[in-house]
Amino acid sequence: MIDYHVHLEEGPYSFRWLERTAQALQAHKEPINKGYRQSVEHQVQLLSERLQKGCYSEEWLDLYLQQAKRLGLQEVGIVDHLYRFKETRAYFERYMELDEQHEYGSLQRYWLERVMTENMDEFIETIQRAKEKWRAQGVTLKLGIEADYFIGGEEELASLLKDYPWDFVIGSVHFVDGWGFDNPQTEYIFKGMDEVALKQHYQRFFETVESMITSNLFDFVAHLDNFKVFNYKVQDELFLDAAYERVAQVLKATNTATEINAGLYYRYPVKEMCPGPRFLQTLLAHGVEFTVSSDSHFPDDLGKFTFDNVQQLKEAGISSLVTFTKRKKGYIEI
Repeated sequence: MIDYHVHLEEGPYSFRWLERTAQALQAHKEPINKGYRQSVEHQVQLLSERLQKGCYSEEWLDLYLQQAKRLGLQEVGIVDHLYRFKETRAYFERYMELDEQHEYGSLQRYWLERVMTENMDEFIETIQRAKEKWRAQGVTLKLGIEADYFIGGEEELASLLKDYPWDFVIGSVHFVDGWGFDNPQTEYIFKGMDEVALKQHYQRFFETVESMITSNLFDFVAHLDNFKVFNYKVQDELFLDAAYERVAQVLKATNTATEINAGLYYRYPVKEMCPGPRFLQTLLAHGVEFTVSSDSHFPDDLGKFTFDNVQQLKEAGISSLVTFTKRKKGYIEI
């Protein structure tokens, strides 16, 4: 009934991105002469219009509305990654490893230059302007932001986020000590780790997650165990259980909600929800509050597996999901 973590786009821009965008456009258009030259010409025309108008065009956003209506969603929270916005450059340059003398610094600088392409005010104006149109068609649209957390960057992050009309702010960890661990270009770092080194990195990841939660900067926190993204997992279950327990305790103590995020399940090698089954049971045992999200980056992925995850929570005895309006928490019954 809701999807609270939905993106409009993400680079880096490539032929793979172009192909995926064409797929999304075709999913919402009537096919014409599939397999013929006219079909290719039509796709090229659609892509050209899409590129010219950008990811914050009304036409692109309308595809999300169409999908939401088709699925019968009541509320959709659209966000963008903080690293998409030029205004945040200093923050990311301060905390990411971007030194080109470092083994992966040049890779990460290349990535940042190609995803940091947008203007925050334009994104906010787009979503705020669309709210009435969505409401008139039976879907409540919420404005959110997914903000990357770095230990030590709390004051700067708070300054970046203030004075904007967010309905909610999502906290997320995509970097551990400056390393963007979910970037496919740096997956090779996992491959070079033995079990001891992997456990040390998991430890550092969960320390960062705990610090993120206790910062009290966020309305809910995303994909709590996404360090598993490429399916490199610690085998020590006692170690993981202890980490899950600590995270659950700080979520409960700070009254911070989290999500069941489907993105890793259908987009990444691990093929597992965040949190995973064992972690989810720990969170449920502590009475942590939840929302649900597809973590989609294209309109045809909106709502993916959110109904399944709502049902899973319902079967576990959860009777409501958290929602947000102007950073005030509310609840929707399931």
